[in-house]
Amino acid sequence: MTDRIIEFLRARRAEGRDDGPCMVLDLDVVRQNYHAFARALPDTRVFYAVKANPAPEVLDLLNRLGSCFDTASVVEIEQVLATGCPPERVSYGNTIKKERDIARAYALGIRLFAVDCEAEVEKIARAAPGSKVFCRILCDGSGAEWPLSRKFGCAPEMASGVLEHAHRLGLLPYGVSFHVGSQQRNPKMWDGALKAAAAIFRDLAEKGIYLAMVNLGGGFPTKYLKDVPAVKNYGQAIFRSLRKHFGNRIPETIIEPGRGMVGAAGLIEAEVVLISKKSEYDTVKWVYLDIGKFNGLAETMDEMIRYPIRTQFDADEMEPCVIAGPTCDSVDVLYEKEPYLLPVSLEIGSKVLIEGTGAYTTTYSAVGFNGFPPLKSYVI
Repeated sequence: MTDRIIEFLRARRAEGRDDGPCMVLDLDVVRQNYHAFARALPDTRVFYAVKANPAPEVLDLLNRLGSCFDTASVVEIEQVLATGCPPERVSYGNTIKKERDIARAYALGIRLFAVDCEAEVEKIARAAPGSKVFCRILCDGSGAEWPLSRKFGCAPEMASGVLEHAHRLGLLPYGVSFHVGSQQRNPKMWDGALKAAAAIFRDLAEKGIYLAMVNLGGGFPTKYLKDVPAVKNYGQAIFRSLRKHFGNRIPETIIEPGRGMVGAAGLIEAEVVLISKKSEYDTVKWVYLDIGKFNGLAETMDEMIRYPIRTQFDADEMEPCVIAGPTCDSVDVLYEKEPYLLPVSLEIGSKVLIEGTGAYTTTYSAVGFNGFPPLKSYVI
């Protein structure tokens, strides 16, 4: 939460425009975060994960700062190129791509693609001949608040074969990538993945194929209710692991921060719609907001992300509450397994401020479920 955001919301209320929830993002915080990553890993290129928040203002700022971009679709590629960013600073990092989308990306100038199997390599060889490819490997996501599934990546022992296949088909095997889990609070978790990457480098070098790059992925956290290490701690831990596993032949490295770049820059203002109990003996109140899982807070699924929630009554006595969204759908409950402490003086109509919501909120918002409009977004 910044003074600029608070002042914006104050003016919005004064003008009578606070007719629904909104997310406000402060570009000054994005700028600070970009510079923090650049200082923490000075020899590493930053590829912003566009999916975290593709707001044109965010992309334009990061382009002007010299950032590269990790994209997941042709639309995201086009959004980035619209800022004037050259295609040489864009990767197509989704391992699941239609061949016609690969061809479209290639026509737009993209020459760096992610793969995790031979079938994907073959599509790229046909639609984007001569391009660079990096192979994503599975790795341990322990310590992450949002561990990833096995959807992306292959077993490390398969990666050499995938990149050999790329070499045979005329592509340039460029490197290895991995992702240690979203909201990763343990800087040491990059070590095991780098060990596996180094083994792939050595294996292919023995076959005359020399890789050049390690994509360290994302996973860099935003502070929610728990403290997180400073970015410099991640930089130091990653550099130690690079030296440990690659010696004096440290490869080119890139990172793909998304949440860590924009999460703390955003704040959602919402309103209490209803406060009730399910029985006269119930010790836990239900607090319903005008925002829920379908309006931008999808990451509360399974209560994985617990956002800090502030109110004007935070100095008062607190009580455990279930927090739910406004839609006519029973899964639209944010926090129930572990009730959330809210002020006893909270009232219907009270405003609540949900911090750390600059990432994975606006793009997760449904376009019209139950007739509720998409989450409004303001970039200041």
